[in-house]
Amino acid sequence: MDTRELRFTVEELLHAYVRCIDSDRLEEWPEFFTDPCVYEVMPRENAEQGLPIAMMYCDSRGMLRDRVVAQRKANIYAPHGYRHLLSAVSVTGYADGAASVHANYAVYRTFFDAVHYGHSELFSVGEYRDTIVFENGVAKFREKRVLVDTARILSLLVTPL
Repeated sequence: MDTRELRFTVEELLHAYVRCIDSDRLEEWPEFFTDPCVYEVMPRENAEQGLPIAMMYCDSRGMLRDRVVAQRKANIYAPHGYRHLLSAVSVTGYADGAASVHANYAVYRTFFDAVHYGHSELFSVGEYRDTIVFENGVAKFREKRVLVDTARILSLLVTPL
């Protein structure tokens, strides 16, 4: 795969990933990952200090599916939607069939409940650090590490970033 084709494939995967979340098609979300996989949300300060404490950690598609089921059936939270903005997507390396990718993100959350309906707020800002591989010719995340710029989350982190 040449450099341009790899970059296009990476960007398409990232855009499909955030469209899936922003469209509330969370049952499809685990299919963006290999099995096993790593999905973690970690404060930037923990990552920079080598502290392995994540705010959210999953290491299989089964765990990702469990998160979706919990969101749909167990968690209680104000109805809301996300809108992701991506920038500075860069392929930082490619070896042994795996691409290392960094991208900046910002997530806005809009409330759909009766009290706050239509109120939007900046919910999370940070960086994706991904390892992308090809499974039967399809690009998938082997690792998606979400480094949030601050550990301060104003409310429950329900929906994946």
